[in-house]
Parts: sequence; structure tokens; C-alpha cells
Amino acid sequence: MDKSMLGDLGTLPPEDQARMSTMIDQLQIRDSLRMYNTLVERCFTDCVDTFRRKTLDKQEETCVKRCAEKFLKHSMRVGMRFAELNQGAATPDE
Repeated sequence: MDKSMLGDLGTLPPEDQARMSTMIDQLQIRDSLRMYNTLVERCFTDCVDTFRRKTLDKQEETCVKRCAEKFLKHSMRVGMRFAELNQGAATPDE
């Protein structure tokens, strides 16, 4: 975990810092899994029409790739925008 995420928690006792670090790590893992599951569900629903074969046909495979790329680009953009907003909120107006 990036220690800069702890912010002003440096004043806490080491055991509380460790507990907070563990909680943040768990939240990041949970969010990553949630994003992955959302991606899989959305792209599967949008792209897979039938279960004719064990593997995806060419059209389904292309659709899944395009869907995953769009989803990840969108998620990255939202994350960047959120970081920009957080940075702006953390900077006091003078």
C-alpha cells in the first residue's frame, strides 16, 4: 500500500497504523474484485448470445475485447477525475 494514502495517520500509534493499513488494503482488494466482477458480468451479458460451443466465436470474442477495453478506459478516467477532485478539495483556497 502507498504510505501517502495514510495521510495524517502518522500521529497514530504503530499498531493503529498497521490496523488502518490492513483495512485500506482490504478495501482496495474488495473494490478491485467488485470492478472485475462488474466487467465480467456486463461484457458477458452484452456479448455472449448462445452457448453453441465451449469457446467464444470470433464476433463474441471481438465484442468482449472491445467491451473490456471500454470498461477499463472508463474506470481509469473516472479514477483520474476523482483524484483531480480530491486534490482540488485538499488544497485550501487562498
